[in-house]
Amino acid sequence: MTTIYTLTSSLHDHAAVEAATRSFLEPLSIDYKYAGDDFSTYGKSGGLELIFVRTGGTEGLFLQKFPSLPKGGTFYLLASGTSNSLAASMEILSFLTRQGLKGEILHGSTEYLRGRIATLEKVAAAKAFLNGKRLGVVGEPSDWLISSGCDRKAVLDKAGIEVLDIPMSELLAGFEKLSPDSTAELEKVPCREGTLEKVKSSLEGADRIYRALKELIGRYKLDGLTLRCFDLLTSVGNTGCLALARLNSEGYVATCEGDIPAMLSMLFARALTGGSGFQCNPSRMDPSKGEIVFAHCTLPLSMARSYSFDTHFESGIGVGIHGEIPEGPVTLFKLSGDLGRHFAASASLEANSYELNLCRTQVLIRLDEPRLIGDYFLKKPIGNHHILLPGDHAAALCALCEAL
Repeated sequence: MTTIYTLTSSLHDHAAVEAATRSFLEPLSIDYKYAGDDFSTYGKSGGLELIFVRTGGTEGLFLQKFPSLPKGGTFYLLASGTSNSLAASMEILSFLTRQGLKGEILHGSTEYLRGRIATLEKVAAAKAFLNGKRLGVVGEPSDWLISSGCDRKAVLDKAGIEVLDIPMSELLAGFEKLSPDSTAELEKVPCREGTLEKVKSSLEGADRIYRALKELIGRYKLDGLTLRCFDLLTSVGNTGCLALARLNSEGYVATCEGDIPAMLSMLFARALTGGSGFQCNPSRMDPSKGEIVFAHCTLPLSMARSYSFDTHFESGIGVGIHGEIPEGPVTLFKLSGDLGRHFAASASLEANSYELNLCRTQVLIRLDEPRLIGDYFLKKPIGNHHILLPGDHAAALCALCEAL
């Protein structure tokens, strides 16, 4: 629920201000708790908190309350179009900016405010979802992820997420201890022509990797993990593609190559949307058209309208997944490992493909803003892996990242 705190100059008639408040708030259709000028619970409500600057002449009142207010996150100042509310809000926001703090003035038409507040209510719920989450790094990040580190203190301080290291030896020990289990259901999934025998011979091992990861999730009370999966090629002659696909479909966050920023990005996406995301590499781009081909050998099975098994692309062993994702609006998202940078863009998924010289799941997307290929991907990217989500969530994801 949204909590509304108020700032009101004593020079204004109390009854008139209360009447104006009701006429301003009622059309917004907010489910809110009215705290008035009592800020004692500010920062503790657990939901969206708005400071309604009801009149001008309230800057000094805010300054009096400021020392006792939590300084993390974003201050949301609600401003009407009367009683110098907007002017006072701008002065307060200018003060916050000078203190190095974040804020936003919520002002505009009823329709705009209703939509923006609805987005921010989702953001508040997502922040609450993130707080207390535990993520595991099984093995270390892959050697080629030279810019994909993680500032674990920043992640804990800003979002309340704990990132734990789990030695690869624990996964391998669990793998060795597990007895073979039935793979009858997995064997019903079709395979690319010519790979049936290879895939079938790898299903038992892929299933044991999945069950060994599930044991680690239970042991460490994890909400998700990232796996240094390429080490499995030599240690057990298999891949983690199928295991991660299954875990993602079960509601965990599961990414490959030990990519911690990708894991964080997927967790943020799940916090906001409740669904899974496709961790993928950009394979080629057309800057003039705003088109990008993304690919990877694993995706959440729940995202695919259909899927089949194949071998892992680079190694030709194990079980990779060719999935087809429904065409339509999608979002591309990526966070930096310190949560200090983010990228979120609206796009449309135009087509699925199945080229043999790329990772097994392949999608062609077209950005709503083609210039982002040059401005972001080719000049200032955040690593190579991105998270692709069904639906348009770019604005909400930006708001979530900015709210930390």
